[in-house]
Amino acid sequence: MVLRDSDPAEAGGYRIEDRLGSGGMGVVYLARSASGRRLAVKVVHAQYADDDEFRARFRREVAAARQVSGAFTAPVVDADADAPRPWMATLYIPGSDLGTHIRDNGPLPPPRLRELAAGLAEAIRDIHRAGVVHRDLKPANVMLADDGPRVIDFGISRATEFAASDVLTQTGRVMGTPPFMSPEQFSAPQDVGPAADIFSLGAVVAFAASGRGPFDSPSPYETAIRVVEGAPELDDVPAELLPFIRLCLEKEPKSRPTADELLRLLKDGDWPTTDGAPTPADTGRSRRRTRWWPAVAAGTLALAAAATTTVALTGDDSAPGNLPAGWKAWHGQAKDPSPDKDPMGPSSLFNRCAASGTSLVCAGDEIMATRFALADGRNTWARPVDPTADDIGSSSSGGGTIIGARDDRVYVYGSDDRPVDNEEAPNPTRYTIQSLDAETGKVIWKTVTADGEEGTEPSSDQGGSTAVPAGVITVYGKTGRKLALLGADDGKVRWQRPLPDPGTNYCVLTGAAKQAYLLCGKYTTDTIQATTVSQLDPATGEPRWTVKIKGDSSIVGQHDGRLVLVNVIGTRRTLTLINASSHVVTTVKLSETEPESATPTLLGGTLYFTLGNGAIRAVDPATGRQSWESNSGVEQSGPPIASRTHLYLASPSGRLAALNRTTGKVEGTLDGRDDGVVDGSPTGAPLTLVGDALYVPYGLRSVYTVDVRDL
Repeated sequence: MVLRDSDPAEAGGYRIEDRLGSGGMGVVYLARSASGRRLAVKVVHAQYADDDEFRARFRREVAAARQVSGAFTAPVVDADADAPRPWMATLYIPGSDLGTHIRDNGPLPPPRLRELAAGLAEAIRDIHRAGVVHRDLKPANVMLADDGPRVIDFGISRATEFAASDVLTQTGRVMGTPPFMSPEQFSAPQDVGPAADIFSLGAVVAFAASGRGPFDSPSPYETAIRVVEGAPELDDVPAELLPFIRLCLEKEPKSRPTADELLRLLKDGDWPTTDGAPTPADTGRSRRRTRWWPAVAAGTLALAAAATTTVALTGDDSAPGNLPAGWKAWHGQAKDPSPDKDPMGPSSLFNRCAASGTSLVCAGDEIMATRFALADGRNTWARPVDPTADDIGSSSSGGGTIIGARDDRVYVYGSDDRPVDNEEAPNPTRYTIQSLDAETGKVIWKTVTADGEEGTEPSSDQGGSTAVPAGVITVYGKTGRKLALLGADDGKVRWQRPLPDPGTNYCVLTGAAKQAYLLCGKYTTDTIQATTVSQLDPATGEPRWTVKIKGDSSIVGQHDGRLVLVNVIGTRRTLTLINASSHVVTTVKLSETEPESATPTLLGGTLYFTLGNGAIRAVDPATGRQSWESNSGVEQSGPPIASRTHLYLASPSGRLAALNRTTGKVEGTLDGRDDGVVDGSPTGAPLTLVGDALYVPYGLRSVYTVDVRDL
């Protein structure tokens, strides 16, 4: 990366030569010592330099890195946690990190996979022998050196002997990178031990074998569900490494081997027999009430949320036209509204944004909502999901989303968790839905939807709410077993009604063509037997009509008066169409089957299936025939957005492609931004198109805009 004018010429007396990368807490530079040795120097962002508790965290990172310096890590050469800008210098390791290597070159061949597995097991063994738990083993923290993998970045590690009394990790926050975290990091973060690194090791090796994590999902919430309760996706893992990975991915920490045991098993090849997949953990009563759906229901949620976003926030066809008044190309990062004395800082993309008036309002990564001016990107206000300082964190779903936009207002939700004296007791949470003035951030109304230990988060990304012209229909009540309509003007509850048979149904809310739908899947322990689809009357909450479909199904959108549904789990061979007026159900056979991993998006009468490798296919939902297939060159793209002539896709780092809607030909691209670093391997966020101005969320709580005519 090119050095910027704001970058220092030296750090700690070491001459800086290049910028290697940046993250939420600091920048890493390539530097050179007086003797000519190349070093990687991590320099903390200025905004954290005056924070005493952050300095304490940084000292701990330095101490942990020094403890484990050896053949399998990057040895610490020098550090100063008391400098005006704290810094740490480690030996520079030539080569790329594992995540970058896999993205550029594809999965590793079996011999290299075995070497990686053994090298990481050796590294974790040495880290644990030094009395340290890494807690954030992921592809970005594995450097591929010539002599084997090296594990780096001990920013959230902790010493095992101090785990119970470490006040810096007793906040109850979930720390780590969701696709590579262990179940206990979500359910009991204060009790995380060495076994968590073993689970992450298995997930990293699976990623190296397939190019995707075993629990990858469109949202952090769904990823967490799959980690805690779902079976890993290991279809592309070589058979010889399946026993290794399955042992690592056991749900119960006590069932996982130690690093020493893994090395012995790799050497001897005498693997214990398994039933083919880790056994899901008993769910029991969680400390925070969340929707820990089975994996099949989690997939339904993701597609339901995608459908709501496409229809409620962007529409099927964004009309071309003039740019917003005073528009210029800009990029910016949101200010941090956290009230905590020790804020965690940004760690992910926004979940979604919406244009309203002269504002672009975005939410996610613990921000309830923040405004960028459409014209010049000024970030004028921001509100946290959890407004209470120094409690146990905020929501379980990645913190915030835009439920809908209406008349210069946006609907968002808050999640205020409060600690209790009894550590074994669940934490009470007050969930609210709020209507905000998009221009000023002023709260127009705020309604509590649940307050207690068992309420349900009213996030549209989880199927917990959907916007309609009359207001917001949301899950409601102490246990989240009711639906309610909050009026658009004042947020008052217009009606309440119980959810149908919550003991055997998983129900989610979604929207299409300004109508609200309730999808309820009747389930057994691991299968949804049938799905009922009900259109809700916003005046009463009663179903206007209900149809029943065999198996699992989710609404993707509506076109030409018919709802389009796809199955969530398994290969897609057919589409289901429901006439919204006559309620007649028809089945359309796809001319080409679509894999479960393909994400469907309905835009302008065409159903697009996007895959993580950049492939995209256009299908006519009326006939099931594939119109074209292309490769956008954009990996891990979020849902596309369409103008009348082009389709646009973007990656988490902001890489952008414009495809001809008729032919699928790539007619314009834009490289990702060098400050677009994100943790883990998420998918891109939904895009927003206002006239010819395209707004792209990327990186860490950041957005940029481009005139699509320049692509």
